[in-house]
Amino acid sequence: MTINQMLQPMFATVDESGGMFDGGAGEKQFKPMLINEVAKEMEHTGGLGLATAIYQKMLAMQEKK
Repeated sequence: MTINQMLQPMFATVDESGGMFDGGAGEKQFKPMLINEVAKEMEHTGGLGLATAIYQKMLAMQEKK
């Protein structure tokens, strides 16, 4: 869900001015599903790659106490 929320602004930058590659109404309807599937795929392949770095930082902070 977090990855999905992070991807939405990225997909909002796509030019929808009606040019040659504009998907029209179909693109507008299916874009949320595309974003959701991209987010799911990212989750299954390791997410954003931040978990290990965050975990190590948390351990280091805990050891300082």
